Amino acid sequence: MPNLDTRSLAKKYEEKLKKIKIALFDVDGILTDGKLYYSGQEVGYNRFFHTHDGYGLKMLMQAGLKVGIITGGNSLGVKNRFSDLGVHHLKMGNEDKRESFNRIIEEEGLSAEQALYMGDEFFDLPILKKVGFSATVPSASIEVRESVDYITHKDSGCGCAREVIDMLRHAQDIIPKIEY
Repeated sequence: MPNLDTRSLAKKYEEKLKKIKIALFDVDGILTDGKLYYSGQEVGYNRFFHTHDGYGLKMLMQAGLKVGIITGGNSLGVKNRFSDLGVHHLKMGNEDKRESFNRIIEEEGLSAEQALYMGDEFFDLPILKKVGFSATVPSASIEVRESVDYITHKDSGCGCAREVIDMLRHAQDIIPKIEY
């Protein structure tokens, strides 16, 4: 795949992306490739996460944006990953994500238009259709792909969230703080 120009993409969606104050993500199929492996009764099902996505979440938080996870799954590995990253909201264990989404928006005093959401499954559709900017991955069903603002070039679990995060960063002039 040729080098992706997230700056040009950011310009295309700039009007919507400039309004974003909170970025929310599904886990399975977005921040992971959707594959599960069993780690035993104490840990349960686990997943692999891409470090580019994790660093992207941290950049957004350092810039003052709120970050949250809304997932139907409920595992210790997911809880630990996002607790370690320090995300502001971690809602787990309910495939009907509308209540979690509404609670987060209310707690933050934001409107749905100020939220970005990435999801890939049918139960993500109510949120994807409601937010100010929505994105999914190429492997999502046609109904999901037809309902979003943007379909990533990168696959699920392979930096697709970072692709969207970089678009958001460019639209809002967020530059990571790097000390030399």
